[in-house]
Amino acid sequence: MPTPRETAEAFSRHRFRDAYAALAPDVRWTRVGEGVVIGRQEVVDACESTLGALTSTTTRFTRFVLVADAGGAAAAVDVVARYVDADGATSEVSSCDIYEFSDGLLTTITSYAVELDQTGP
Repeated sequence: MPTPRETAEAFSRHRFRDAYAALAPDVRWTRVGEGVVIGRQEVVDACESTLGALTSTTTRFTRFVLVADAGGAAAAVDVVARYVDADGATSEVSSCDIYEFSDGLLTTITSYAVELDQTGP
């Protein structure tokens, strides 16, 4: 099983499958402004849907800062990612994921995300 730090990194880098083994049966994923997903299978399904949507998209992380407590109870990841789809359309998203663990299992994910304005001042 991955460590809490490895789980947080995998999840925030969209390497969801590397994190599945660490999901608690009753894991709760709050996507602020979008809703809540409850339960291991429901979280896996949401992740697989995201992976499907990203199949023809290139993702480049321009910021990736991970902080985890030494005891393995929590981690937070601050990310800025640039997405380019097959048609060349781009978007840049700033996000923060907060992870909570119990006995090595991921019990709670809280995700904040906002699309950044690419037009600039």
